[in-house]
Amino acid sequence: MKFFIDTANIDQIKTAQSLGIIDGVTTNPSLMAKEGIKGEKNISDHYLKICNSVKGDVSAEVISTDFEGMIGEAEKLASLHSQIVVKIPVIREGIKAIRYLSSKGIRTNCTLVFNPGQALLAAKAGASYVSPFIGRLDDIGENGIELIEKLVDIFNYYGFGTEVLAASIRNTNHILRCMEAGADVATCPLEPILGLLRHPLTESGLEKFLADHKKLND
Repeated sequence: MKFFIDTANIDQIKTAQSLGIIDGVTTNPSLMAKEGIKGEKNISDHYLKICNSVKGDVSAEVISTDFEGMIGEAEKLASLHSQIVVKIPVIREGIKAIRYLSSKGIRTNCTLVFNPGQALLAAKAGASYVSPFIGRLDDIGENGIELIEKLVDIFNYYGFGTEVLAASIRNTNHILRCMEAGADVATCPLEPILGLLRHPLTESGLEKFLADHKKLND
């Protein structure tokens, strides 16, 4: 499973890249605003900084919700760098835009997916990724991981090349369960990924090894 870091913070991206475990980046307008990035030129420049800070795909989201607006934004974003994958919402005009962009060789990440029907339409339209938001489903009492399992099964059964990108991941357990469900990608902040390293037996074992080494050298 690939790991994308969900942030627009350059320092966090560089830290993740230095560990050698990150395969890409996902961003959205909220993450850009959190970093104080405003204005079309500044946003474009920031996307370039992100692409130059990480190897792999960088998802950049459109703001428009109409077909023409999404196409215009998507073409500008895709022209910035070969790593850019354009995030398009799973709405009627969005599916139409994904089909058009796919025909032009522009890769897309269909976002805000909450059920198999939405994901199927996105895959049929040619989306490179679909992003089911598992944490938000859990928040309303539904099973986000179950959706991941269904999408993996459906895409495999019908032979779609679209990758399942698990989003809205809240914790390390979410990542582990996405791995078991067969997600192609998990995107989240760095901390839950680093949480995969932690286990009390690892920590106690290391303490014992170091203590024994100290005794041998006293």
